[in-house]
Amino acid sequence: MEITEEQYLRIKDSLPVQRGNVSLSNLQFLNAVLYVAEHGCKWRGLPKRFGNWHTIYTRMNRWSKSGVMDRIFEKLQLEQIVCIRIEAFSLDSTSVKVHPDGTGALKKRTPVHRQISWRMDYQDSYGCRGCSDRNNVRTLAG
Repeated sequence: MEITEEQYLRIKDSLPVQRGNVSLSNLQFLNAVLYVAEHGCKWRGLPKRFGNWHTIYTRMNRWSKSGVMDRIFEKLQLEQIVCIRIEAFSLDSTSVKVHPDGTGALKKRTPVHRQISWRMDYQDSYGCRGCSDRNNVRTLAG
C-alpha cells in the first residue's frame, strides 16, 4: 500500500517541516515505512526505489522517539487512509529473551561460599595423601 499525493496533502499538517538539504520527501518516507509494516521485511530488505534504508530507519527512529509517528498514524486512521487492526499477537523466546538468572544458570560465587573444597583436608599442596614435601613425592613415585 502506498499513499497518493492527494492523501498526503490531507495529513501533511501533522508532519514536521522539512529543513535543509533533504534528499527524501516525507511522502517517500511514509511509503517506505508503510512498505516495511505491510510486508514485515527487515530495513535492509527495503527496495531501492524508496531510497537508502538507513536514512529511512534513522528518520523513523527519531520520529518515533519524539511522538511524530504516533500523530501520523492517528491522522492516517482518522482520515481513513490506512485502517490498522491487530488481529493476533504472539510472543515467544525469539522475541523475548530471558535473563540468565531465570534460565537456571549457576550463580557465580566467591570461593568462600563453596561447600566442597578443591582439596581434601588430608592432602597437601601436591595432591599427595600423607606426603608433606616434594622429596617424599619423588621417593614414592620413583
